[in-house]
Amino acid sequence: MLQLTGLWMAIATFLGIWWGHVGVRWLEARSADVRRPALALISIGIGLNLYSLFAPSLTIAGVCSIIGITLLWDAFELYRQQRRVIKGHAPANPANPRHAAYLAAPDSHATTADLLKREPSDPTGFGGTQMSGGIGHTASSD
Repeated sequence: MLQLTGLWMAIATFLGIWWGHVGVRWLEARSADVRRPALALISIGIGLNLYSLFAPSLTIAGVCSIIGITLLWDAFELYRQQRRVIKGHAPANPANPRHAAYLAAPDSHATTADLLKREPSDPTGFGGTQMSGGIGHTASSD
């Protein structure tokens, strides 16, 4: 008889990591306040982990626990992604009021440039110009 538990857990891990990478960026960019989505992720994560304690099979328990722990980590990552936007390490969404405030702040390092969408030969993402200070600020040539 084939044992598929490991395969299902591997698929759950892969999909959980994918969601963590894509979903956290998506949620943070569109949420005016990250506390509500973080609370939802925490609640669902705790719920899945509690269910995994009483699940009828090892496969269901493993998948629920993997997804549950991943969602708990994603709630933490929402706050880390918010800091990345403030520091200019992730793109700000000007349509989001919270991000618009980051972009408008004096001495802001926030930027709308998406560093993940640059050419592989351009490590800066800004056409090869040398950078100084925060992202989006080019070095003077004097």
